[in-house]
Parts: sequence; C-alpha cells; structure tokens
Amino acid sequence: QLQLVESGGGLVQPGGSLRLSCAASGFSLDYYAIGWFRQAPGKEREGVSCISSSGGRTNYADSVKGRFTISRDNAKNTVYLQMNSLKPEDTAIYYCAAVRSIFCMLSTGYNYWGQGTQVTVSS
Repeated sequence: QLQLVESGGGLVQPGGSLRLSCAASGFSLDYYAIGWFRQAPGKEREGVSCISSSGGRTNYADSVKGRFTISRDNAKNTVYLQMNSLKPEDTAIYYCAAVRSIFCMLSTGYNYWGQGTQVTVSS
C-alpha cells in the first residue's frame, strides 16, 4: 500500500513557525522527488516547494522564498517543510506528493498524494 501522511499543521500567529512532516509507507522515498502543495478555500492548488530525490536540489514558489525550507531524511522516509515568518495568506491545506523522478517540479507529474494537513495563520 502506497501512502503519504502529512502532519504538523495547526494554528499559529503571524510571524510564527510550523514544521510539516510527510511520512511515506509502502515505498521508499529514496527514488522520489517530493513536492509540497497547498490549497486555500476558493483558490486553485499551488505548488509551494519541492525537493529532488537526492535532496540536492530544491525549488520554491516566489511567495515563500526565504521563509520556507524543504528537507528530507530518507533514512526516516520523511520529508519536511519548515515554515517560518508565517503570514495569514499562508493559510491553506498543505499536501505532500511524490513522483518517481530525480528532479522535481511544482506543478505536474506527481502520482501519490497525502490527505493534507491544515495550516491556519491568524492573530
């Protein structure tokens, strides 16, 4: 069974931080690029960040550059998204996704998706 499970979401103040986790089961993440996506009510899903299978390359949406950091620990079969300096506009359901690829993209090609975790940034 191939599964991705996100965790770590919650309610934080503007300027606060959260670390999201994406844990894989049923397959190893060693050969998969991983992306983080988010979707706010009434808006299209958007790519936030992605990381290559080796962890050597990363990509970020302009809206989160300098604030978010993606990383992976293949030994733990887990990918993380560290979110700092959070803004209300970061409020969304965050999803992780995987594709068997060396490289990552923020928009297309992901085969496996998690159920999402809610991030709410509010004062």
